[in-house]
Amino acid sequence: MVTFDPAALKTRLDELEQELAKPDFWNDQQRAARLSAEHQRTQQKLQRYDELVSNVEFLREGEGTFPDEELEPVLRDVRAELARLQEDALFSGEYDSGDAVVTIQSDAGGTDAQDWAEILLRMYLRWAEQRGLKTEVIESSPGEEYGIKSAAFTVRGENAYGILKAERGKHRLVRLSPFDAAHRRHTSFAQVIVAPLLDEAGDIEIGDDDIRIDTYRSSGAGGQHVNKTDSAVRITHMPSGIVVAVQNERSQSANKDTAMKILRSRLAEKAEEEREAELARERGGVSMGFGGETIRSYVLHPYQQVKDARTGHEVGNTQGVLDGDLDGFIRAFLLQTAGDA
Repeated sequence: MVTFDPAALKTRLDELEQELAKPDFWNDQQRAARLSAEHQRTQQKLQRYDELVSNVEFLREGEGTFPDEELEPVLRDVRAELARLQEDALFSGEYDSGDAVVTIQSDAGGTDAQDWAEILLRMYLRWAEQRGLKTEVIESSPGEEYGIKSAAFTVRGENAYGILKAERGKHRLVRLSPFDAAHRRHTSFAQVIVAPLLDEAGDIEIGDDDIRIDTYRSSGAGGQHVNKTDSAVRITHMPSGIVVAVQNERSQSANKDTAMKILRSRLAEKAEEEREAELARERGGVSMGFGGETIRSYVLHPYQQVKDARTGHEVGNTQGVLDGDLDGFIRAFLLQTAGDA
């Protein structure tokens, strides 16, 4: 059972305020920035909780006094906030409360898959905007004809990584192909990789001998999503095979710094994946969201349906999902994961 603990939050807020008040607080700027961000998040959670309590009291006092049409907007706010508090209580992982970096890669399906990868990119950017999360596309490689081969973007905001973990895995699209002259039904796939965005090197150490760094001119790529530069950087981590490319910054040095940050994040995610797989084996189950299995199918023909293979959650409004309405899928996955823990 997941719970929201306002008393524990208040205790943590007091601890953080004591830290912020120390004269030497800003001597370690990375630590100070991290604690300041946690302080702000904790304050916001408590403010939302106080508003929720106030609204509940208003509903109790207003029942039978005010007409239903005046109470209904407050009731909707209460229901939405309760769902959000329930979601907040699900995040207990080391990186869950922090930012994320998301990589989308086209998979099997040729041009359709590359188009599908770009559709997913648009879907996630719209979803993040609706959630009030800040995004920045840092790499986008165009497809041969349409769409993209891959793209990477950062997502900054409360619980960004904890939320987006629900999306990692293979996504399947079934539709009448707009690239097939006979207009036949095609199935295509794209991979979504989600990693915690690490602003500090932390425990992730990368040896110079473990990486290969290539520089290249941006090939006019990324369409409308990314700035064109002449100083793109690609880093290959030989032991893991992870490849990170960045071309959004203005200088080669800045692109390299960003690429290294993302590489550390991807390595942290790989370690997290291995840990979760081991826990799943110990529980006698299977780890969800990794490997080659499809986690979600988006069927546009011969019927309209988006269904998650892990939770069974399904929606008939496919266009709404592709326009960013993902919260139902995310919440179902988080609740299931919490129940399995």
